[in-house]
Amino acid sequence: MNTIARLIRQARKIVIKIGSNTLADGRGCINEAFLNTFAEQAALLINTGKQIVLVSSGAQVAGLSTMSKWARKQDIHYKQALCAVGQVELMGAWRRAFHTHGLHIGQILLTRDDFGDSIRTLNMRNTLFTLVDEGIVPIINENDTVGVEEIKIGDNDTLAAQSAILWSADLLILFSDIDGLYCENPKDHPDALLLEEVSDIAATKTRVSTGGANMFGTGGIATKLDAAEQVVSYGIPMILAHGGRERALEALAAGTQQGTAFLV
Repeated sequence: MNTIARLIRQARKIVIKIGSNTLADGRGCINEAFLNTFAEQAALLINTGKQIVLVSSGAQVAGLSTMSKWARKQDIHYKQALCAVGQVELMGAWRRAFHTHGLHIGQILLTRDDFGDSIRTLNMRNTLFTLVDEGIVPIINENDTVGVEEIKIGDNDTLAAQSAILWSADLLILFSDIDGLYCENPKDHPDALLLEEVSDIAATKTRVSTGGANMFGTGGIATKLDAAEQVVSYGIPMILAHGGRERALEALAAGTQQGTAFLV
């Protein structure tokens, strides 16, 4: 059994972050086929006794696919309105996907201020525990409809890390559009080496090229390394893997898909 499969087998409380590039299809719309397949895999894990919390990107992608006439609008109010529309579409798609497997979802929208307020933090923890204990899958996203620079978390890698720490998770999985952490960007350097295990994140940061964000995502590899550093400091390991591979969650659990494990 490889390291990634072992981490998933040992974990009971798992936070899974799904990035915009994983959720979007080639047209930039929500990929409902992916959502349906992912929900099936998550349900199988839940049926083995595991608890899952999702951090889902995609509100803006869903908004653009619904309100395409706003695609060129750059005003902050239009962007927030786009996310308001998109959040409804995104949650509707997730609800349909999980409903097929007899599971309900619950939505939690957060800002950076929520994590800095002790009363809100306690309420967030209590809500998460209640939802999960009742067999409901919480889906967390940033509250982009009210978010401005002063209160924005900024990217869902950071939000996923903070959520994992808040919930005292056993494992964080970041699904992206890359197979894991490479020494260089594999899109520019096809011969780049995949780092299968990382135990010293600070040293690794000095050796890898972090590059920039991709087309839909707000966070590049740098934010993923920061997320790993945050959760590992709390004793929570992290897996970075390609969410678009065939039945990725199932494959990781079976040890048949590669990725990078950030170890405690």
